[in-house]
Amino acid sequence: MNTMTHDQRLKRSHITLLRSKPYAQLAGILMLGKTELRDDIPTAMTDGINKFYSPKFMDTLSDKQLNWVVAHENFHVMLKQLTVWRKLFDRDADTANRAADYVINQMIADLDPARQIVMEPESILLDEQYRGWDTNRVFDHLFKKKQEQGQDQGEGSGAPLDSHNWEDAKALTPEEQESISDAIDQAIRQGEILAGKIGGTSPRDIGALPDPAVRWEEQLRDFVTSTMSGRDSATWRRPSRRWLGQDIYRPSPYSEALGPIVIGVDTSGSIDQQTIAKFLAEIVAITETVNPERLHLLYWDTDIRQEETYEQGSYPLLATSTKPAGGGGTDALCVEQYVRDMPTPPELVLMLSDGYLYAGWPEFGVPTLWAMTTNKTAPNAVNIRINL
Repeated sequence: MNTMTHDQRLKRSHITLLRSKPYAQLAGILMLGKTELRDDIPTAMTDGINKFYSPKFMDTLSDKQLNWVVAHENFHVMLKQLTVWRKLFDRDADTANRAADYVINQMIADLDPARQIVMEPESILLDEQYRGWDTNRVFDHLFKKKQEQGQDQGEGSGAPLDSHNWEDAKALTPEEQESISDAIDQAIRQGEILAGKIGGTSPRDIGALPDPAVRWEEQLRDFVTSTMSGRDSATWRRPSRRWLGQDIYRPSPYSEALGPIVIGVDTSGSIDQQTIAKFLAEIVAITETVNPERLHLLYWDTDIRQEETYEQGSYPLLATSTKPAGGGGTDALCVEQYVRDMPTPPELVLMLSDGYLYAGWPEFGVPTLWAMTTNKTAPNAVNIRINL
């Protein structure tokens, strides 16, 4: 029989996660906001910054299962899901809750496959088909199944593990959202420092900024070449499993053409011409090594203001022929829509921006890098800081 109080169990769970290599990245997030017991919720809940736990639910959990639940709530916060994906809740709240849980649970499972630190509670939403998917992509898949088949579960059926207080998150003012976002960014950095000290997993792959000592040009080149390496051949004999989940039939690696890439340049007025010119010059230099079949260059503010398409052989002309356009607000969701409307998904997306977006962060469903002129951090993407 467990004689510890509920508060003591939560504190022990926090310490266990902090000391573990897989979950040390959560260190700053665990200390962010309030952690409280609440009798009026069935399991657990977060509003995007604070975390709440039901004592009755805790009584049904082993220590490892409680560790899973605590990690689950804190990863919701770390990925900023309740603010980034607010629009999904407006479309279908239940499907949005399920999509968020599928993403988080797969992350937790993959960080500790041997289940040394955590153990999944019963009947949670966990399905390996969603490994590596972002919340929006999972939502689209579940929503489509719900419309076609009258269901909204993946193959691994179950129920949401917790409650997501989307309404309180939606009620936040833009200033409050920015303050919370900045606090989460700082907490991510704290977790990265601790993870580095104990040899744990770094959170860079979910949004933390890389080491600023490394030149941004090298970071940009490394991202493009590593993402597209091995993609210089493809065959239609075996369709790519990466896209089958979206009902898109594409070849597996084996031919000579690399797919298109999308470059989105923020021309809302916050990015000067020198920065744009330097960024595009690096893109041109990279195409000498990695030769995509097409390059879509988009200038955007609240909408796509200029679209330029370059084919193989014309990339050296880009820097001198391009004509930036724009100067209004900053809403990157127009680039997301452009990518979704493309007949063939791009291999990757590269975005240049200051990160001060009006309508939340876009999700492209493909490897994405944000080149930032500020300390803002995009979720579910690689981030680099441009210093000229």
